[in-house]
Amino acid sequence: MTFEEYAELARLLAERRGAGAQSVAAAERRRDLHAAADFLDGRLTAQGRRLDLLGRAIGEPPAAAPAAEPGTAPAGPSTPVGDPPAVVAPDPDPGPTAGATAAPARPVVEACDGAASASAPAVSQRDAVVELELARRYADEADRHGQQAELLARRPMLLPAWSPVARAAVVYLASAGAGVVLMFAMVLASGLGALGAGPLYAWMCAGLPAGSLISGWLVLGRWGRAPMEETGVARHPVLGVAVCFLLVPLAYCGYLLLLRIVR
Repeated sequence: MTFEEYAELARLLAERRGAGAQSVAAAERRRDLHAAADFLDGRLTAQGRRLDLLGRAIGEPPAAAPAAEPGTAPAGPSTPVGDPPAVVAPDPDPGPTAGATAAPARPVVEACDGAASASAPAVSQRDAVVELELARRYADEADRHGQQAELLARRPMLLPAWSPVARAAVVYLASAGAGVVLMFAMVLASGLGALGAGPLYAWMCAGLPAGSLISGWLVLGRWGRAPMEETGVARHPVLGVAVCFLLVPLAYCGYLLLLRIVR
């Protein structure tokens, strides 16, 4: 074997070794891209479940998957990343019968040099990496907005920044205040002779406080509960009984005391 043949053989071995290393690196990149795509698919599936949960919490039904139109074939597998499709070109010489019936097209893979064939997979893989990075950023942003929406869904509509005890106290005080207004209307009706003393005392000591307690209980159950509240509504019935059954009689006693002072 001459030195030139030995050098040619060494060059061929080096080229084959380099091509093998490039194919192994391309396979590893494709495997990494597929793993990243599967991970993003799992994240998107989890985000879809969270959105369905939030939708059910606010009373919105989950979005149904779009049905395929009749007569359309299911989509086939996508083209692997890094493998460019073959170029299909018609026969350049269709023959004398081209005017009547054209010859079927034959797939022709265009020849290209080593640099162009090596750059095409690199460009497509680089584009896939960019797209996956953009998808990851969008998924992170969707997670952030989803967490904010979940925090909002765990807060009640009525006085969301207040504590449960303060919210219940305000609701019961407002209900008892409405009962006090009705009590003064009954006192006025009693002074005009439209209502007797017995019914007035019954409403003042039992009817109006019970009505105030029930109305506050219902208001807390309707607007004091968060859409995604896992536990029951904190209604604090002891606080409601103390406020409603004391405020209305105390208001009537204060009214009588004020009349005595004025007279």
